[in-house]
Amino acid sequence: QVVGVSTDHHLALAAWQKDQKSKQLLLSDFRRQMLPAYGAMEMNEASPVYRYAKRAYFIIDKSGTVKFVKVMDRGTDLLEPAEVLAAVKAAAP
Repeated sequence: QVVGVSTDHHLALAAWQKDQKSKQLLLSDFRRQMLPAYGAMEMNEASPVYRYAKRAYFIIDKSGTVKFVKVMDRGTDLLEPAEVLAAVKAAAP
């Protein structure tokens, strides 16, 4: 199952899903509690936005073991679909 996590408010996520006609499961980490635990939160006191999410990819198996982590340097960076697929295949039992 693919789950998206965002620091946007859950109502903003719901509006986006409705607008995009998306059925993907999206979770809100509005209080920024989960993302720092996975190293996916930038905390920069010099930044106008002190705490913001980094684009990151995680593959976590059913037992909760993290099998793959890739945290991008810039929010505009994306993994190639082939790289994501290879990571999913490598993590499969």
